[in-house]
Amino acid sequence: MQPVPGPRIAVYVIAAAGFLAPSAPPLQARQGPAQQSEPADPGSMDPAMAGVVSAGPHLRLTPRWGPQPGDQAHADSLVAIARRALAGYGSPEAAEAAGYRLFAPRIRHQKVYHYTNYWNGFRARWSFDPAKPTSLLYVPGPDGRLRLIGAMYTMPADATLDDLDRRIPLSIASWHQHTNICLPPRKAARSAGAEIWSRYGPGGSISTREACEAAGGRFFDHLFGWMVHANVFAEDGEVWGDRHGHMHHGTASTAATTARPTRAMNSKSSVSIRSLGR
Repeated sequence: MQPVPGPRIAVYVIAAAGFLAPSAPPLQARQGPAQQSEPADPGSMDPAMAGVVSAGPHLRLTPRWGPQPGDQAHADSLVAIARRALAGYGSPEAAEAAGYRLFAPRIRHQKVYHYTNYWNGFRARWSFDPAKPTSLLYVPGPDGRLRLIGAMYTMPADATLDDLDRRIPLSIASWHQHTNICLPPRKAARSAGAEIWSRYGPGGSISTREACEAAGGRFFDHLFGWMVHANVFAEDGEVWGDRHGHMHHGTASTAATTARPTRAMNSKSSVSIRSLGR
């Protein structure tokens, strides 16, 4: 598949239907050694948000928690499951045949193309199967053809840090969420060219409700839910990095709160065992 020529616009991904919510969710954190980074403004944070990091006007990241016994083994098992299950989706055509559809097809020259299965994303609200990700991720190769690099997993916006950690450990990967998004007026979005996205969207200059309303736009505290990339076919071996360039593994700090409960470790083990048995 050849990417269609056109202006370069950064694309930030999807979740399934129902992931759009009107307000930021409360989050919980656990005790863990901190990795130093620039936290969100402490004076403006709800105590329940302690540890979540603002990485710019449109992005927030989960904290980097200290490693716990079983974290690496859990992550490694997820990677093994995903590699085996997704090996047959080497081309976008194979993804489409399995029910995945290109997200934002009108946006050209994307850094990462997301082929999304919205049913998988819907089920990810309540269950986790690493063999059935919300999205398959493709990047353009030297010849212009798209090649599979990995998958994106999602959780709802109201997921807690413990919820995210049980699926993919926060000592291994940084989940991210797109925040303070101003979408253009519907008529303008239909008729305007690519230049409109310099003001609107996840990479736009408008990042407050007041500025968005003044521009006639539609403001959202956050778009979609939590998401994380697993680049299980990456040639450089960086499985848990983000290819959009807007975040980096390990940049988040953590706040000391309560220790992770034992049930989180048990939940991780059961997810891997169930999936391996499919």
